[in-house]
Amino acid sequence: MASFHNWFKQECPCYYTHRMSRLADGSFTKRGLNLGLYLEMSKRLNSHLTMHHTIEERHIFPILAKRMPQFSTETEAGHIDSHKGIHEGMEQLGALVVKFKMEPSSYSPAEMRACLDGFRDVLFRHLDEEVEDLRGENMKKYWTLEELESIPI
Repeated sequence: MASFHNWFKQECPCYYTHRMSRLADGSFTKRGLNLGLYLEMSKRLNSHLTMHHTIEERHIFPILAKRMPQFSTETEAGHIDSHKGIHEGMEQLGALVVKFKMEPSSYSPAEMRACLDGFRDVLFRHLDEEVEDLRGENMKKYWTLEELESIPI
C-alpha cells in the first residue's frame, strides 16, 4: 500500500491535482488539450479514486478494522472519515465536469481550480496517514506475518 500511495502522491495528484489546478485557467490549450480532453482527465481522476476507495472500503478496511480502530466505521477521525471528505470533493468535481461538458461556455477556471484545490489537502493527509498505519512496524502491533499474508492486499 505504501508504494502505491507514494506513487499516487508523486504521479497522480502531481499530474492531476496540481497540474490540473494550474491548467484550470485555460492554459491546457497550450498543452494541446481542448476543454473536453481536460474535463475527461478530471473525470478519470474521479474514477481512479472511486475505484481505489471502493476496494479499500469493501475488501480491506473491514478486515483491518477488526484490530485497528482507525479503519473502523466507528472511528470519527479514521480512514473512512477521510474518505468522506475526499468523496465530497470528488462529487463536486464530478458535478462540475458534467456541467462544463453539457455547457462548455459555462466553464469557470476559478470554480474548477477551487474544486481541485478544495480536496487536495484531505487527500494527501489521508494518503500519509494510511501509509503510516500500514507500515510494517505498526502492523506488527496488530497482526502476525501469517495473518497479514491472508489479507487480500
